Amino acid sequence: MEYTFSSKIATVKPSAIREILKMSSDPSVISLAAGNPAPDAFPVKEVEKITADILREDPILALQYSVTEGYPALRDTLRTFARNRYDVMGAEDDLIVVSGAQQGLELSCKCLCNEGDTMLCEDPSFVGALNAFRSYNVHLAGIPVEEDGLSIEALEKALKEQKNVKLLYTIPNFQNPSGATMSWEKRQRVYELCRQYNVMILEDNPYGDLRFEGESVPAIKTLDEEGRVIYCGSFSKILSPGLRVGFVVANEAVLQKLVVAKQCADVHTSILSQLICLRFLNDYDVEAHIGRLCEIYRRKSALMLGEMQKHFSPEVRTIRPQGGLFIWCTLPQGSDMLEFCRRAVADYKVAVVPGTAFTAKEDAPTTSFRLNFSTPTDENIVRGIEILGRLTHEFIR
Repeated sequence: MEYTFSSKIATVKPSAIREILKMSSDPSVISLAAGNPAPDAFPVKEVEKITADILREDPILALQYSVTEGYPALRDTLRTFARNRYDVMGAEDDLIVVSGAQQGLELSCKCLCNEGDTMLCEDPSFVGALNAFRSYNVHLAGIPVEEDGLSIEALEKALKEQKNVKLLYTIPNFQNPSGATMSWEKRQRVYELCRQYNVMILEDNPYGDLRFEGESVPAIKTLDEEGRVIYCGSFSKILSPGLRVGFVVANEAVLQKLVVAKQCADVHTSILSQLICLRFLNDYDVEAHIGRLCEIYRRKSALMLGEMQKHFSPEVRTIRPQGGLFIWCTLPQGSDMLEFCRRAVADYKVAVVPGTAFTAKEDAPTTSFRLNFSTPTDENIVRGIEILGRLTHEFIR
C-alpha cells in the first residue's frame, strides 16, 4: 500500500553518521567517523559485578516498573553529584533521570516549542539534537561557532530579528562536532542576552567530564537565578552509552512538564540501568575513573593531531580540542567537501563525517568534516590519517 507519514517525520532524514557507519562495517574501511567512547574506556568488570549483585540481591526491583522521575535513591545521589561536581542545582531546581541526554533535549523541545517557533542552535551542531528538533517542525536558526564558542554578534542579531524564539541550544564544552569550548566571557553574554530577550537556554554537557587540557569553565547553568537554563547531563561518555542514562536539571515547573512528556514516551528509564549507575557512583572511585578516561583521550587526541601535522596539507585548518572526542577540519574555501568525503571512503577506504550532517540548514554549504579519535585503534589512527593526508594533498592541488 501507499503510506502517508506525518509532517513531523516525513522530512526528517536518516542520520548521516549512521549511514556512514553502515559503510564503515566493511572490514577494509578505517572508520574515523564514529563518536563512541574508546573500547578500553568501559569499566566492564565493574559493571559485570554490579549487575550480578543486583540480580542476585533484588531481581524484582531491577525487572519491575518504576517511577517516571527516576529511581529515588539515584535521584538523591545525582542531586549531590550535580551540585558538587557541576554546581548546577539552584534553590528552585530539581533533577529527573532520562534515557540519555538525547531524551532530555527532545522532551525540552516538545514541551517548550510549538510548530513554527524558532530554536537557535550552534552551527554546526549535534545531528541527533537537530533531527529531534526538526521532528517538531520548529524553525532552526544557526549561530556560527568560533574557536571560543558561538558568535555573540550573530546571536544578538538572531535574537533581534528571528520571530518567536523559544530556546537556544548549546554544547559549551568540546562541542560536537567542532570540539570548541565556549569561553567564560561568552557564557556570561549568552545568559545576559537570553535574559534580555526572554529566551530559555538548553545546555547540553555530554563531554564536559572529558577535559584533558586547560582549565574547566563553569556551566551556563551556574549563572541561572530565574530558572532559565535546562541542563542536560549524561553517563554515556563516562560509563556506558548502551545503558541510556542521563539526567536533566531544571526549575521544578519545567520538570513537571518533562515528566508528563516522558510518561508518554517510555514510562521510565530502564531501572536496571539506573541501579547500575547508582552502584557505580556509590561503590567506586568515579573521579579516578574519569581521570583515567581523560588520559586515554589525551593520548589518542595527541596521536591523531601529531599524525595530521605530519601528513595533512597545511591548507586544512583544524580546531585543537581541549577535551571530548572530535577534531573539526576545514578544507580551503571553494572545496567540494562532499566529494572529498566520498572519495575518502570509496577510493581510500577511510570514513569521515561530512560537515553537512551538522548544519542547521540541511542544504547549507560547508567545507568542513569531522574526525573522531576515541573509537579507532592507535594503528588505525596512524594508517587512516596517513591515507587521508595523501588525499588532502591530491584533492587541494
